[in-house]
Order: sequence, then C-alpha cells, then structure tokens
Amino acid sequence: MRKKLRIYSTVAQFALTLLVFCMKKTKANLIRFTQFCQIFYLKLLKKKKIDQFIHVSALGVENASNSVYAKSKIDGEINVKKNFKNSLILKPSIVYGIDDNFTTNFMSLLSKLPIMPLYYNGETKFVPIHVSDLAEIIYQTISKEIKNETIECVGPEVLSFKEILIKILKSIQKKRLLIPMPLPIAKMTAVFLGLLPKPLLTSDQLILLKYDNIPSKKYKTNFDLGLNANKTFEDEIKKYSYNWRSGGQYTRKNNQETT
Repeated sequence: MRKKLRIYSTVAQFALTLLVFCMKKTKANLIRFTQFCQIFYLKLLKKKKIDQFIHVSALGVENASNSVYAKSKIDGEINVKKNFKNSLILKPSIVYGIDDNFTTNFMSLLSKLPIMPLYYNGETKFVPIHVSDLAEIIYQTISKEIKNETIECVGPEVLSFKEILIKILKSIQKKRLLIPMPLPIAKMTAVFLGLLPKPLLTSDQLILLKYDNIPSKKYKTNFDLGLNANKTFEDEIKKYSYNWRSGGQYTRKNNQETT
C-alpha cells in the first residue's frame, strides 16, 4: 500500500510540475521541469539495476552554459554520472539525415528565400555526423561493452555554418545571397521568429550558434576508439535534396499552394 502511495505521489508531483510548466513557460521553469524529468526517469531505471546505460547528449554544450538547451544537456550528463556507475555518454555534433530538422529546414528556406542571413558571419564550426553513422557507433559501444566513457561523436569533416549552407545550395541547385547579419538585428529577429508556431530561429538557438560545435579534446572521439564515421555531408544530402530542386516534390507543392 505504501509503495502504491509513493508511486501515486510521484505521478501527482510530475503532473503538477507539468501543469505549472505549461501555464508559465519561463526559462527557469523549463530548466526545473527538465531536471525533474531527468531525475525521475533515472531513479526508475536505477532500481532496475541496468548493466549498461547509454545517454545521448550534445557536443560543445559546456561553452554555451547560458543556453537553456545547453544547460539541460549539462544537467543530464551530471545526473547520469551520479546515478549510473557504468554509464556511457555520447556527445554528437549536428546529426543529419533524410528526416532531420536541420538540413531539410534549410533546404526549405533556401528554396524559398532570395537572401539567407549569416549569424556570427557564418564562421561557427560543426562536425556533422550522419544518423546511420551515429547508430552504428551506438551499436558498436553496446557490442564491445564500452562503459565509463564520454565519447564525442563526430563526422569526417569540419564545416563552418557558411560552408554547410553553400553545400546545401549546391545540392538543391539554387543560388542565394548569404549576407552577414549584425548581432543586434539578429537578436531582434530571433525574438520575433521564436513566436511563430514552428520557430525558424529562437533566441536560445542564436546563443548556441555563437560557439563552435567541435571536439573539445577533453574526451575521446569515436575515431580515437576505432569507431569510424565516414559519410560526408555533401554526398549524403544529395540522396534526398532532389526534393527541393526545381520540379522536386516540395517545389511542386509550394507552387500548387501559391496558384
């Protein structure tokens, strides 16, 4: 009976926290809610005495501690290390693939807009990793029973934000102006765009774009452990970018909506 009451009490606390979060979606509430979910979930798993626990975090979040997203990732890593001795933390750079929210969003924007703003002059560096390479890394860490490690998961090439956009433009066969946007204007537009139902850019994402998303040298990378990720960005996006070229699926859809 007492066990059931504890479960009901925990569920009620969870529901109340969720209600408060939905009613007042402030930065502080978001952090509090994320921390509560992490601890609640980890405690449940700890009772099951799991032999190997793999937590997927994100690369480069330590530098962006003033970001809500980065703070939640850092807290997640801390909570995992506290609760699981045999934990494995994977910190990937940008993960991309046919159904992602990164390359496909930019393909959509670049196919419609004549001008694309470059935040921080487009100089922020990334090491994109294809989703299938990341999945293979996870499989190999399970097979080899790699534990008590933090691994930075990266692809084979370092690309700046501007270089990523140029490769996407080449892949969808479009020509667009890439213009650096002054930071004060970028901050104002991020506030406005963040209010849209599907935000194109939020203030928090603008903060993240300030920091390079590359290996810190504090931890081993997948390549250090012989876990290769060889798929190159340009070659992989070609496999689905045709949908955004002239006459492609999404181009035809946009034309039908405007006629």
